[in-house]
Formats: sequence, C-alpha cells, structure tokens
Amino acid sequence: MINLEGARYPWRFRVVLAALALMVAAISWRIIDLHVIDHDFLQAHGDARSVRHIPIPAHRGLITDRNGEPLAVSTPVTTLWANGKELSKAPERWADLARVLGQEPKGFAQRLQQSSEREFMYLVRGLTPEQGQAVLDLKVPGVYGIEEFRRFYPAGDVTAHVIGFTDVDDKGREGMELAFDEWLAGVPGKRQVLKDRRGRLIKDVQVSRNAKAGKTLALSIDLRLQYLAHRELRNALIENGAKAGSLVIVDVKTGEVLAMSNQPTYNPNNRRNLLPAAMRNRAMIDVFEPGSTVKPLSMSAALETGRWKPSNMVEVWPGSLQIGRYTIKDVSKTEGRVLDLTGILINSSNVGMSKVAFDIGGEAIHDLMAKLGFGQDTGLGFPGERVGNLPSHREWRQAETATLSYGYGVSVTAVQLAHAYATLANNGRAVPLSMTRVDNKPEGVQVLPEDVAKTMQGMLQQVVEAPRGVYRAQVPGYHVSGKSGTARKASVGTKGYTENAYRSLFAGFAPSGNPRFAMVVVIDEPSKAGYFGGLVSAPVFSKVMGGTLRLMNITPDNLPPALDPGAAGKTVAVSGQGGQR
Repeated sequence: MINLEGARYPWRFRVVLAALALMVAAISWRIIDLHVIDHDFLQAHGDARSVRHIPIPAHRGLITDRNGEPLAVSTPVTTLWANGKELSKAPERWADLARVLGQEPKGFAQRLQQSSEREFMYLVRGLTPEQGQAVLDLKVPGVYGIEEFRRFYPAGDVTAHVIGFTDVDDKGREGMELAFDEWLAGVPGKRQVLKDRRGRLIKDVQVSRNAKAGKTLALSIDLRLQYLAHRELRNALIENGAKAGSLVIVDVKTGEVLAMSNQPTYNPNNRRNLLPAAMRNRAMIDVFEPGSTVKPLSMSAALETGRWKPSNMVEVWPGSLQIGRYTIKDVSKTEGRVLDLTGILINSSNVGMSKVAFDIGGEAIHDLMAKLGFGQDTGLGFPGERVGNLPSHREWRQAETATLSYGYGVSVTAVQLAHAYATLANNGRAVPLSMTRVDNKPEGVQVLPEDVAKTMQGMLQQVVEAPRGVYRAQVPGYHVSGKSGTARKASVGTKGYTENAYRSLFAGFAPSGNPRFAMVVVIDEPSKAGYFGGLVSAPVFSKVMGGTLRLMNITPDNLPPALDPGAAGKTVAVSGQGGQR
C-alpha cells in the first residue's frame, strides 16, 4: 500500500528525520561531555549517594590547678547506636544484645519495637572502649559504634563547685566548664567514607579535616589548699550540726582565688542521685548580711576622714542606744563605759560603731564599701554569680547609717567579703580577682590610703591576740588579723528574720606583718555548741590558715625567743635544787 501523504508532503518526513538526528547528536554529545570532559558531574552525584562524612570528635581541653595537677580530663568512650529498620529484622539477636548491654530483655525489646521505623537511635552512651568493642563483636545487624569523649574529674567532690561539669554531649553546663566552654571545646574533624545504600561502611577514604583539641585551662586553685579547705569545712559542719558552709582563700598580692570550698557538695563523676541544692557554689551565689565582719571597713572609713584616730574614746555604756523606736544593743558586755576604736572592734560593740558612724555619716561608709566591691560584679565571670546589694540613700538617717556600719541592710557573697579583706591586707590596693593562674602581678588600684590600711591591719591583729580577742582564730607561730561576725538570717518570703537561724562568720588575713593570704569562713545555721562566729568559724580559719601558711612556705613571724643554751642549763640546775628541797 502506497503512503500518499509521505509522497505528497516530503518535507515533513525530512523534518522528522532531522529532528531525530539532532536529538541523537545531542544525547551523544552529552554522553561524551559527561564521561570525558565534565566527568565531575557524575562523580558528584555518585558521591552524593555513597560518600559520607563522619565527624571526628575533638578532645576537650585539660583543666589543671595552678601547679599542673589535672582537675578535668577527657577520656575516650564508645557510644552505641542502631538503625531500627535493620535491627528489627533480627529479633532473635535482641536477647543477646540486651544481656551484653546489661538491660532487661523485655523492656529492651519493647524499646526496639517502638523504634523499628527509625534509622537512628542511641542504644547506650559512654561505654569504655573495651565494653563497646564487646558489643560490636556480636555483629548484630544494625548496631554501630561512635568514638566520643567523656569528662572525668580526678578530685571529685573536692573541686565540684569550681570546675562544674559537662553534659552528655561534652558541652559545659556548670562552673568553669561553662564559663570557658569556647576555650576548652575543640573543633571536630571530618572523615570521608564510602557507604552503600544500606548505610554500611565500604571504604574509609581519607581524613578531610583533622580534629583540633581544646586548649588547656590553668586555674588559680591550689589543689593542696582546696583539699585542706574541703576537709576542715566538712568537719566543721559535722561538729556544729550546720546546714551549709563556704570557705574562700585569696592571694592578696595577685588576686588569685587559691581555694573555694562549699558544703554540701556532690560528685560530678556520678550525678544519678544529685540534689539541686548540692550544686550551688554558695561562695559565689549565696548572699548574706555580713554582720560584724564589716566593722573594720566602717572603721577604715572613719580613719580615712582624719576625724578619728585609734586612740579616740567612745562611750558605750549602758550597752544600748535608742534611735526613735529602734534600739541598738551590744551582744556581749564590754570592758568598760568607754572604748577606743580598737576596743570597739575587740568587743564588737554595735553601740560604739554606730556612734562613730553617726559622726562621719553613712555616705562615707557607703562610698568605701563601693570602692571595695560591694554591690558589684567581681569580674570572675562565674555563671550565676550574684552581686549582692549595697543600699544607697539620698538622706542617710541614723538608723540606716547604724545598721550599715555593723553589717545589716547590706548583702554580700563570701567572695566579695574575701576581696574586701584582701584589699585591706594589700595596704589598701585592690587587685582584680581571678579564677585562672596569674603569671604577671597586676598593678591594682589604691582605694584606701596605705597608712589607714596598715593601721587597720594592726588593729585587727589585736582583735585576734588581745586578752578579750578571738583567740580561737590564732595560728601557732604566726601573727594573724581578723574579725568574727554573727548575722541573723533573713526570712524567705516575709519581712524580718528567721528565729534561731544564724550565719557564723570569720574574715581575716595572715601573716599580719606582711599579709599574703585573706580568708573568709561562712557556716550556715550551726545548731550544736553555739552560733557565734568566734566560736564556730574562727577555729576553721585557724586550721586552714595555719595549713596554708605552712604549705606555701611562709616564714613564721611569731615564734617564741630562742633560749641561750647556758641560761637554759642554769635554769634546769636551779629547778633541780628546788625539787630536792
């Protein structure tokens, strides 16, 4: 049969043939282009279906004390994960897998059934490499391992509040781990591998980017002093039936925090039964009215005005002072009707301190406290640190002036109080506090005249060494300076104070002749032998300061005079004659 249409319109046939020829030519050219010229295109698409990048975990930076002792280290661990779709095809292996993982078979099987459609699920994290390899050796379909790092804290609960901890993903969550997370965290690397469509590893191609380890962080903490503070603070809480406590040691020359201990504490290596209250770094977070420990600061403000000298006398009889409806009372009976300024500190006279404060005004005391850092951030950068409260008034009435002068109406942290005493000990020069090791001594700022600070150092030495002084704070072989304090605890949620709830305080520094270390001890709600700072906190100061001075090789400045050997022999002979009589 003859195709009349084709013969009638021959040009249409030719157009179709030309179009087909062009299509064949285009396809042929594209094939040649992809396989010879632009072969990267096919390779890229092939790689997209088979090439994968596996992250290489980065080693988190080491945290050490000032002497290089490790406080936080990273150890390699294995994390096991599973492809639920693959694992669901081998239910006969679930019991073996549960046994090796130490899990209850029935509950483990239910978990796998619920995740049977998921391509990724964690089985267990943080196994030792040996434990992880034992599971992988079972060769259960769909079970894989990832190399990770886990944080370990060699000092445990001793440094927990300072160091903090990391979460399961090795991110800082508390303490210095959080404050310096960017510094400590490394940069993960990448490894290029080939996998099939089921996600199984075919070939380890290359490391496309090396992991970069985190940087080392050297803290100002001295682990020896930290252990000493931890032990004595814990013993003090047990002996006094106290609720909590804090202790801070500061190097007065460099501003380094050498020890910071809190009770109760916790073990960052095992946080399964962790109570939130135990996580609080009370030295940084808890604010309190410092009571009589601020009287030396108020007295310094009086000396700075030039209106007062240590020998000036103040009448304190009869031990109370009426201001409108408000009565100021001395807790203990003083030595006499009148006291000099040192006697006011020794006897901790609220009446005497108030009368001095009335003369110089509340603003003078407020300004000095502000210079010493009250009501301000310490600059340590510690997560959750509080600044306390330093009240300011347009007009300072007598009641407000009096309460400020002997430590009420103002709230501070233990670290702020330690910084203030460190400034007194450093001849009135304030240096910034630091939680990291300081290699170059800072200049500091003169916030109190040097002669005033030195006068106050001598006065505080008498507070400890005078016959009516806080003798429990004395350190054998050394002159020490300090002041005790006892403050009622403010009630939570209501105005006023909680009945029979006190904080026992002691703040001081040593050795008095050339101060090196300042220390603050806070004991919260002692309930056994008493609650006065000179009774509860002063003995802790004595033990820890004594140990600190010896560990740091500070030369004693209060040793008894050496006896002449000849004189000693004569004395023995006379004594022997007396004994024969």
